[in-house]
Amino acid sequence: MAATNDSIVELVELIAKALVDKPEEVAVRAVEGEKVRVLELQVDPSDLGKVIGKKGRTAKSIRALLGAAGMKVKKRYTLEIIE
Repeated sequence: MAATNDSIVELVELIAKALVDKPEEVAVRAVEGEKVRVLELQVDPSDLGKVIGKKGRTAKSIRALLGAAGMKVKKRYTLEIIE
């Protein structure tokens, strides 16, 4: 199961790196909660708008993909974008 969780972290990292201008600044950290695994996404401050998108649409889309991937492994994930 750990390999699957790592692949979900890699998925978020891959998506974020494709969106930003400074992919080397992208960092994803997983924090285990009781019922939910929180993925903390940190990017360069100048790339924050690219990850969030207009009216939060990009972030919402990433969260939707995360939800679908979580259903596949029967675990709940949430995404926090760290400023």
